[in-house]
Amino acid sequence: MKKLDAFEQAILTDYEQGELKSTSPSKVKLAKFKAAAAATFLKEKRVNIRLSTPDLMDIQARALEEGLPYQTLIASVLHKFVSGRLVESTSSRSNGTVRK
Repeated sequence: MKKLDAFEQAILTDYEQGELKSTSPSKVKLAKFKAAAAATFLKEKRVNIRLSTPDLMDIQARALEEGLPYQTLIASVLHKFVSGRLVESTSSRSNGTVRK
C-alpha cells in the first residue's frame, strides 16, 4: 500500500476517531452510479496494440503505483481521452506545445 499524504492521513485519523461517518447513497444515486459503471466498463471488443518496451514498462510502473492492472490503466486513459476528460499538457518529454 502506498504511503498516505498529509490530507489522506488527516481523513483517516478523523474517521478512526469517529468524527467522520460513512453514509450510503440513496437508491436513485446508487442506480445512477451502477449505470455509469456498467456503461464505462462494458468490454465488448478486444484490441491488440504494439508498444515500445520502455512505454510498456512505464505504464506497468504507473499502474503498480495506482494499484490496478496495467490493461485497466490503458483502458481508463483511452476512455478519458475520447470522452474529453484527458487533456494533453506540456511535460519534460514534450516539445513544449500544448493541444486543447
